[in-house]
Amino acid sequence: MDQDQPARPPAHWPGRTAQVGHASHPGRTGRVGHASHPGRTGRVGHPYQVGRTGRKRHGRKQSSLSYRRLRSLALLAVLVGGIVALSLESGGPSTSSGKTPVQSRPASRGATGSATTSGIAAAEAGQLPWSLPNPISRLTLLPGSSQNQLVIMGGITASGASAAGVYTLDTINGHLTQSASLVGPSHDASGVAMDGRYILFGGGTSAGSLAVVQSLLVSSHHSGSPAGRAPSLVATVIGQLPQLRSDSSAVLVGSTAYVVGGYNGTSADRSVLAAKPSATGSTITFHTVATLPIGVRYAAVAALGSRIYVFGGLGVSGADAGKPLSAIQQVDPTTGKASVVGTLPEPLYGAAAGNLGGVIYVAGGMTTSAGRLAGALHPIATVWAYDASNGRLLQAGQLRVPVAHAGVTVLAGRMWLIGGKSTGGIPIGAAQMVEPNRTFGTAGTPGAGSPYFGNKLLVADEGNDRLVLLSDTSKIIWTYPSATAPSPPGGFSADDAFFARHGHMIVTNEETKDVLAEVGFPSGKILWTYGHFGVPGSKPGYLNTPDDAYLLPDGNVITADIANCRVIVINPKTDHIVTQIGTTGRCIHDMDKPVALGSPNGDTPLPNGNILVSEINGSYVDEFTPQGKALWSVHLPISYPSDPQQIGPNRYLIAGYTKPGSLLEFNRQGQVLFRYQPTSGPGMLDHPSLVEMLPNGILMLNDDYNDRMIAIDPVTGALVWQYGVTHTPGSAPGMLSEPDGFDILAPGGLTPTHTGTG
Repeated sequence: MDQDQPARPPAHWPGRTAQVGHASHPGRTGRVGHASHPGRTGRVGHPYQVGRTGRKRHGRKQSSLSYRRLRSLALLAVLVGGIVALSLESGGPSTSSGKTPVQSRPASRGATGSATTSGIAAAEAGQLPWSLPNPISRLTLLPGSSQNQLVIMGGITASGASAAGVYTLDTINGHLTQSASLVGPSHDASGVAMDGRYILFGGGTSAGSLAVVQSLLVSSHHSGSPAGRAPSLVATVIGQLPQLRSDSSAVLVGSTAYVVGGYNGTSADRSVLAAKPSATGSTITFHTVATLPIGVRYAAVAALGSRIYVFGGLGVSGADAGKPLSAIQQVDPTTGKASVVGTLPEPLYGAAAGNLGGVIYVAGGMTTSAGRLAGALHPIATVWAYDASNGRLLQAGQLRVPVAHAGVTVLAGRMWLIGGKSTGGIPIGAAQMVEPNRTFGTAGTPGAGSPYFGNKLLVADEGNDRLVLLSDTSKIIWTYPSATAPSPPGGFSADDAFFARHGHMIVTNEETKDVLAEVGFPSGKILWTYGHFGVPGSKPGYLNTPDDAYLLPDGNVITADIANCRVIVINPKTDHIVTQIGTTGRCIHDMDKPVALGSPNGDTPLPNGNILVSEINGSYVDEFTPQGKALWSVHLPISYPSDPQQIGPNRYLIAGYTKPGSLLEFNRQGQVLFRYQPTSGPGMLDHPSLVEMLPNGILMLNDDYNDRMIAIDPVTGALVWQYGVTHTPGSAPGMLSEPDGFDILAPGGLTPTHTGTG
C-alpha cells in the first residue's frame, strides 16, 4: 500500500561505463632512447605542451597558470559494454561494462561483524559508480544465482506506477536484464530465496493490498531475455496469505521462511507467519508462530541465530498512526514469544537490515529526528550495528546517499541497498552496499566508518589557498594559513603537501607561484623556502612550475620542476642543487645520456632510495637511482599521467589527469592490471591528480575539478567516503575547491603512503 506519495523523479542518472582490467598494452621496457616527441613552447619560452587555462572561480583570477591546467586533454579510449534495455515500466537504456579488481585485494576480506573483545566491526558503506537506468523504490530484492547477481522484483517506478518486471542485476558492472514477469504489477511485497525458488508474499497496488503468493525457479534467471523482447516466463501463483498483506518483511531462519509485520489495507497485521512450501513447490501453507507486541509496517527485519529482530516501522493505529517508531522487537519462533527488547537511537521506518557475519546492521530509513530536519520526515544515511548483548545500536558508518524504501538483501557478505527514496521523497536508482570492515574502525567509536580510521588526512585545498587537516570524523582540526600563522608575503597556494620529520613538518610546492616551502607543524611557521615567488626561471634559486616536493631521508628536498623538464634534489642548508635528472629545457623522453624528461610532474621517493618519475610528454613512467641512472621506463595508455606510486613488487598506481579521469594499476612491462574510469554517474572523475593505496587497500584520491576527496574500494568500485560537494567549490566545513594533494598522518608521525621519505 502507498504511504508516501510518488514524487517527481530526478533527471536521468546514467549507469557506469568501462572499467577495464588486464589490458595487455605492451608498453616499452628497459632503457628507451631518443624518443622523438617534440616539446611545444609554453610560458617563458620553455618547451612543454600547452592547452586550456585554469578555471576561474568566485572571481578569483589565478596569478599564473598551473601547468596541470595548461594541457590539451585527449580523452582516454574506453571500452563500452553492451546496451541493455531496462524498462521498469518506463523504458530507457543502461550502459555499463565490467572491471577487474586490483589483484592484491581479496574479494572477501574475512572481516566479519562478529562482536568480540575488540568490539563490533564498523561498516564500509559505499555507492557503486553505476546506477539503475531508471529510479525505483519499494521493490523486492533477493540474492541471485551467483555471488555477483541480484534479483529485482516489482516496485514503484518514478511515474508512481507499480512494476511487474523481474530483473537480474550484475553487481560488478550494473548490467540489468529482464528475466521474468510477476503475475501482475505490484510493490511493497516481501520475499525469500529458498529451495531453489524465489517466493514473493503479498504486496500492494494502487487498489490495495494483495494476498497472492508467487514463485519463480532460481534457475530461470540465468540467461534473461534479449533487449527489447519481453520474457515469456511468468511467475506461478502457489497460494494465498491468510489475509491481504503488504508492507511486510520476510526472513529465513534455518530452512523456514517467516513473514513479519505488514498491513491489510485498514490495520496492522501483527501475526508472524511461518511459510511451508510443498515438496514440489507448487503450493504453500502458513501457520502463525507469534504475535508482535506492536503492529508495524515498513519495519527493518533480520534474523540472528534462531531469533527474528524487528527494528522500528511505521505505526498503524492510535497515537502512533503514521509515525516512525523506535521499538526493537524480538521474535522467537520456537517458543512463540515476542517482546520489545530495545529502543532505536531515533524512530525509523523504511530502513534496511541484514545479518553480516553474525551482527545485524541497520541502514538508512525515514525519521523525524536528526539535526536541522528534525520534525519533518526525511531519509537518513546512518548505518548502525546492533549489539545483541545489550540491545543497543552503535553507529558504524554512513551511507553515501540517504535512503528509505530501498530493496535490501545480503549477498556474499555484503548488504545491498538498491533504489529507494532519497531527500525530498525523490525515487533514485542508486546502488549502495554495506559490509563489515575492521580497518574502518569499531562501531560506536568516533571515526567509525572512515577508510583512514585512527589517522589524519592532510589536504592541499589549492582553490582555497589553504592546507586543512581532517580527523577521521571528517572534522577540520587544523588549517594553514590561520590567524596565528599567516601566509608569507605574496600569499600561499599549495599544490601538494606531504608530512616529514615524523609529522613535525610539511613540505609544500606552490606550482603556480614557482616556490617550495617547509612549514612547521602544528606551528605553521615557515622554516625554509626555495624559488622566487611568482617568478619562473631555471637559474640557481629559480623554479618553473614545481610539483610533488618531498623531504628525502638525508634531509634534502626533491621536486619535479615541470616546465624546466628536470627533477632536482636541493640541499636546504645551502640551497644548492645536488642532483639533477633530465636536461634543463630539453623536454622530450630520452633515456640515453644525457637523460631528457618530457615535462616530469611526479617524483615519488621509493623505500629502496630510488625515484619514480612520471612524464607528461609521451605518457611515460620511469625509475631512476638516486644518482640519476635509468632502470626502466614504460609508456602508459593514458594521455596525462600524474604522480605514480609503488604499491607492491612490480605494481604501480597512477592517476589519469583528464575528464573523465582514470586510475590505473600497471607493471614495468606496461600491462594494465586494473583500470577505473566511469564516464558518467557518481563515480566519474574530473582531473584526479593523485591516487594512493591506503594500508587497508582502499584507494584515496583527490578529484580536483570535482572539488572533492574520495575513497574507492577497488574490489567493488564503490565510493566509500567523500569530503567535499561534487563539482561545487566552497570553503565552508565539508567543502573544498580544487584539492590537488593529500597525505595521511598516522599515530607516531608515520606516513604510511610514502615510507621512502624523510
